Amino acid sequence: MQKRILGNQGLEVSALGSGCMGLTFGYGPATDEKEAIELIRNAYESGITFFDTAEAYSQGGNETLLGKAVQPFRDKVVIATKFGFQDGDPSKGVDSRPERIRQVAENSLRFLNTDYIDLFYQHRVDPNVPIEEVAGTIQELIKEGKIRHWGLSEAGVETIRKAHAIQPVAALQSEYSLFYREPEKEIIPTLEELGIGFVPFSPLGKGFLTGAINENTQFDKDDFRNIVPRFSEENRKANQSLVDLVKTIATEKETTPAQIALAWLLAQKPFIAPIPGTTKIHRLEENIGGASVELSSEDLSKIKESLSQIEIVGERYPQHLQARVGK
Repeated sequence: MQKRILGNQGLEVSALGSGCMGLTFGYGPATDEKEAIELIRNAYESGITFFDTAEAYSQGGNETLLGKAVQPFRDKVVIATKFGFQDGDPSKGVDSRPERIRQVAENSLRFLNTDYIDLFYQHRVDPNVPIEEVAGTIQELIKEGKIRHWGLSEAGVETIRKAHAIQPVAALQSEYSLFYREPEKEIIPTLEELGIGFVPFSPLGKGFLTGAINENTQFDKDDFRNIVPRFSEENRKANQSLVDLVKTIATEKETTPAQIALAWLLAQKPFIAPIPGTTKIHRLEENIGGASVELSSEDLSKIKESLSQIEIVGERYPQHLQARVGK
C-alpha cells in the first residue's frame, strides 16, 4: 500500500489506516478478543501501518486490545490515541487540564504496552483550557519522549492555528466523506496552508456509503447511530440518492460502493489518510481494495457535479454532542 506523510515532521502512515473504535465501542457488542486481534494483524499483513484508538473507547479496553495485537511488530506501525474526556468517559464532558493530559499519556503507554505514542490527539477542544496551554503540555511530553507527534480532533480553524503556532500539529482527525463534506469550506484549505495532515474518520459515512444500510435497517440497541439525526428512518430514506450515485459509479468501475467512497477521499488531497473501521475481515479486504481504485479527473468531475444536486438531510450529531465540535 502507498504511504502518505502527515504534517511537516515526516510522520509516515499507510494511505488507509484502521479505526479500531468499533471493535469494543460504539457499534453494539464488543468483538471477541481473539477475532479482533486477528483482524488487526490481518490489516498489518495487508499493508496497513496506521491504527487509531482512544482512551474514550472503553476506558483503556480498546488500547489494551490494540497493544496486544501489534506487539510483535510495534516498531513498524503508527499508533494514534487520544486524550480529552473526564475519566475517559465522553458522557462526562471534556477535560484537557495539563495534569489530566499527563495522566492519560501515562495510562495509554501502560494500556498499549509501549514506550511511546506516535500520535496523541486532543479528542475534543476543551473551552475551559486555552489551547496554548494544551500545546505547551504536549511540547513537554514530546521532549520527554513519551509522544512523537500530536493532533487535534473536530477542532475549528482558529484553534488549529493557535495550537500549531505553539507546537506543530501533525494531523487533524475529523469527519469527512461523500456523506459529510463541510471540511472542504475552511478546514482543508487551512490544513493545506499550514502543512497539517487530515485523517477523516467515518469515511464510509458510518456505514451508510457501503450501500448495506437503508430505511428499514435495525441497529443494535447499543449502536451510536440510534441517536444520530442523520440516521433516523426518514433521513436514511431521504439520503438514499447519494448511495444510489455511489452504487452507479461502483458498477461502472466494477468495484464496490465502499471502495468508491474511499478512493474519492484519497483523490481529494495527498495529505489525507482515512481510517475506516470494521469488525469483519472481508470488509477489511474490501476497504484495502479501495486504496488501489483509480478515479480519473473525469470521474471526479462527474461526482462533483452529481453531488451539487444532492442535498444531505439530518445533523451528524445529536444536539448535545454537536456543541462540542468545530471549536
